[in-house]
Amino acid sequence: MSATSFEQPVPPARRRILAPPVPPEGEGGFSRSWFPVCLSSDVPSGKVVGRDFLDGRVVVYRGAEGAARVLSAYCPHLGADLAVGDVHEGRLRCAFHHWRFDDSGACVGTGCGDPAPPRAQLFAFPVQERYGLVWAFNGDAPTFDLPDFPFPDGELVVRTLELDEIFPVDPWVFCANTPDIQHIKALHGITFDNGDPDPEQFTWTDHSFRYGFEGRLPSGDPISYEIGITGTNIFYQSGSVNGRWFGFIMPFGIPQPGAITSFLVLAAREEDGDQGDTEAFLDSVQALEESIVADDRPVLNTIHFRPGTTTRSDKALNRFLQYVRDFPRTHPSRDFIN
Repeated sequence: MSATSFEQPVPPARRRILAPPVPPEGEGGFSRSWFPVCLSSDVPSGKVVGRDFLDGRVVVYRGAEGAARVLSAYCPHLGADLAVGDVHEGRLRCAFHHWRFDDSGACVGTGCGDPAPPRAQLFAFPVQERYGLVWAFNGDAPTFDLPDFPFPDGELVVRTLELDEIFPVDPWVFCANTPDIQHIKALHGITFDNGDPDPEQFTWTDHSFRYGFEGRLPSGDPISYEIGITGTNIFYQSGSVNGRWFGFIMPFGIPQPGAITSFLVLAAREEDGDQGDTEAFLDSVQALEESIVADDRPVLNTIHFRPGTTTRSDKALNRFLQYVRDFPRTHPSRDFIN
């Protein structure tokens, strides 16, 4: 009998059919979005604060009028870190040779009296200070604004805090949880009163998406939420738990490629209760949101995220991943912050 008589049919090759990858932040630039850099309270008048940002370093300080500024950190003279400098007469001053820079990043004086070199320039990020945070826009000019709550800022009691840990993922990986309906049900135990949210009812723009639902927490408490993402790094939530409104924003910063810092912004309406009652309510919603982060923590610390084999329940998630692939990236500060 020939050897070929013992040969068995070869089954079709087994291979995974994967969706296109989502490029990591830093590849082709970084998302053209607003990023939180630090708490407003971290930057009192006269102090210079250094922060790692994108793939480099920036400094945050307050100019002569008290407005927060975010500039590239390295002095164009010899590269000293301006975070060890100071604010002198409203100007950012380098500790090494006392070169001074105005709010636009231009050198306006040297310690030795030589004329300021015209090309001695820092990169000045567009800055916004809101919700207790200093935000920097990754771009030459903002292309959209921060998300608004449905009530004026002056009517809100806002609590803002920074989480200590750094998650080893890009911001959009955490934000992908928001359109991931399977994840909301399976990991967080939230139930929907009227069936799964319909992806066809989501509202999409070129820089955000939103959708609403009514449901219940695992505790049985009723919730009514509008949630979504702005940019690729800002989670937004507005709605009620047990009938009382609160707002929640969780924005992610990038201290280095492949890592995120996380902030919690909680808001309640002052007129819905007295001061003590409002603070107690904020305590409860802070505990709620921190418990949701705790659910996600072990996954985020170990995930090797890649779009894989999906089902019809992943329609909204797949739409979001394409949104991230298409989201504009830029890096105008590259030559300054490194």
